[in-house]
Parts: sequence; C-alpha cells; structure tokens
Amino acid sequence: MRRGVSVGCVARIFVACSLVACAAAVAADLPESWEALKINDKKKPTRYRLVEEDGRKVLHARAEASASGLQRTVAFSITDRPIASWSWKVSRLVAAADNSRAGKEDAPARIVLAFDGDATKLPRVDQAVLYVSRRISGQDLPYATLMYIWSNKAPIGTVIENPNSRRIQMVVASSGPAGVGAWQKLSRDVLADYRRAFKEEPGKLLAYGVMSDTDNTGESVEAWYGEIEFRRRN
Repeated sequence: MRRGVSVGCVARIFVACSLVACAAAVAADLPESWEALKINDKKKPTRYRLVEEDGRKVLHARAEASASGLQRTVAFSITDRPIASWSWKVSRLVAAADNSRAGKEDAPARIVLAFDGDATKLPRVDQAVLYVSRRISGQDLPYATLMYIWSNKAPIGTVIENPNSRRIQMVVASSGPAGVGAWQKLSRDVLADYRRAFKEEPGKLLAYGVMSDTDNTGESVEAWYGEIEFRRRN
C-alpha cells in the first residue's frame, strides 16, 4: 500500500526526527564542543552532566518522563573510520518500552548518528517530512539517522525502524537485563550497519550524540556514557 502524508503524521515524525536538529544553550558541565538538544518546547528535557565515575570523567543522564539529547558536530566519511566504540551503563531498563511502537518508543541509552545525503532521491513521503520539519524548525534535518539502542528484548544486531519515520533506523547494541548496573564496552561496524539498515551507501557523518528518553512511558532511568570514538578497521 502506498504511504500517504497527513498533518498529524508529519507532526509526529517531526517530533521523532527533530532531536538532531534543534540546538539549545550549552551548559557549563557538558563536554566541550557538545550541544544540548531538545525535541520540542513541550518535552521535559533529560538532564546531562559530567561526573566522576570509576576513576574517570563520564557523562551522566537522568531521564524522568523526559526526552532530549546531546550532540557533537563533525564532518567525515564513515567509510574512512567505520568502527565506533563506546561504553555505557544504565541503572535499569525502561520496563514498558517497545521501540517498534510509537507510544512506547523509549530507551535508557542511545548513540545517535546523523548522516548527510541527497534528499531529492527519497520517496515523496520522506521529502514531505523533511520539508515540513525544515519549515517548523528553520533547520535542515539529517538525511538519515542511525541509532544504537539498549533494548528490552530484541536480540543484539536487530534493526528496528522508527515507528514514525523510516529515515530513522535503530540497531540493538545491548539487550535485556544482563549487564544492567555495570559498564559495557561496545564496538559496532557503522558502515556495515548503515548499509544493512538503509540499503545504500552512507553520506558524510554530520554529528554524533547520546540520548536517554522516557517521555513516552513516563518512567525514570539513569545512564552513564563513556567517550565515543571512531577508528579504521584493523
């Protein structure tokens, strides 16, 4: 069935996508060169700050029925540095979360990657979303957004399409209660994951960031993020 575009649909998609488009003021206790990001003015923001944890400085997130993120602007080809490595820890899972359902699409921890691309080749429904979102926010949304998430049940490596926009694809990097409360060191081949999720080659990486959100479920969760690094394949 051919997809149509309604005002309500576009509005929901805009909320889902605008994480990587709306910059807010940078707080003093955030990492240097990172921006605080809001979804919209009606959403309670997640609180982020740098803390000392296990002998190193890490980013702490506290989400309480809230949703916002942090982002660092970059510009390089993921083909040159396709391997992303990071560490994260969460206090608990978001019990009612289901990343395949719009009303429950929350996650205790996410790594968010925004990519450039040629929007003119997208289907009309996707072009309409980008156009309306640009009119509302005054900024261009990414051509594609790849997220790594901590899922409640989906197996690691599963690709989940955002229920509001196929221009956002999620890859499960951690799953289930195993490891909750302890640091997990992770590494993903972003180039391979992008190709698998979007069925095409990626454009330049425009930004990367983090997000902990519980706005849909109304729950509370804490997360800790270590440094995110990109490197060549060995």
